[in-house]
Amino acid sequence: MRKSHPIRRVVLATAATVSGVVLLLSLKPASDPAAASAAGAGPQQTAAGQESPQGGAQAPAGSGTVTGDAVQTQYGAVQVRLTVKDGKITKAEAVQAPKGGLSDQKTQLAVPRLNQEAVAAGTADIDAVSGATYTSTGYRKSLQSALDRMKSAAPSGTSGAGSAGGGSGSTGGGSGSSGAAQARTVTGKAAQTQYGAVQVRITVRDGKITKAEAVRAPEGGLSSQKTQLAVPRLNQEAVAAGTADIDAVSGATYTSTGYKQSLQSALDQAGG
Repeated sequence: MRKSHPIRRVVLATAATVSGVVLLLSLKPASDPAAASAAGAGPQQTAAGQESPQGGAQAPAGSGTVTGDAVQTQYGAVQVRLTVKDGKITKAEAVQAPKGGLSDQKTQLAVPRLNQEAVAAGTADIDAVSGATYTSTGYRKSLQSALDRMKSAAPSGTSGAGSAGGGSGSTGGGSGSSGAAQARTVTGKAAQTQYGAVQVRITVRDGKITKAEAVRAPEGGLSSQKTQLAVPRLNQEAVAAGTADIDAVSGATYTSTGYKQSLQSALDQAGG
């Protein structure tokens, strides 16, 4: 009778229930780490997948900024910095240049023109600016060192910068056969003015003037000041207009007239 007592049954049932709960609780921690591991695997893989694009988002080969050596001249140091994209110079600037007194004037005259020529030529084979020989020489040396660094930094498979630095250097001599060989340099006839001769040289590519410069212009005394004032503006206008129909610079009428005449003769020779 005692074995089948109702209280005994309740106690046994309760004990069986508690044992089942304990068993379930003991099994649950064993499965949680696996679940946690599986859940954590997704974010870790995602993070790893994001690292790769970040590494690949760096500047492409042959792009960036490179600074040449500081070159000492008689009037101070000249140092050139280049901005390069896809192996081509997109910007050139002198981070150091002679300063003080007359050097300031020569730097203001020469550096902007040298910067333009460096971008246009893609090499250090650029013309010296008249009246700023030392600055021009220092600029070209620093420019060449920057080009050398650009070339050595470019991977062997993508030597676009090297081609620009070395290949088109032969073009500077006028007889290169690289990509820059499409450009032609033509010098107009010297036009005589009351204060001296004016002679213009232009670079033409695909029928357009890409560069204009006065290889001869009045010099001495007031004429030098007028030349420094007028010629850079005339050069810019010639490139912008693509013709000899450009405005005279106020205060330099004779120089402007001679410039336009020589420019027109250069255009005639170029077939423009």
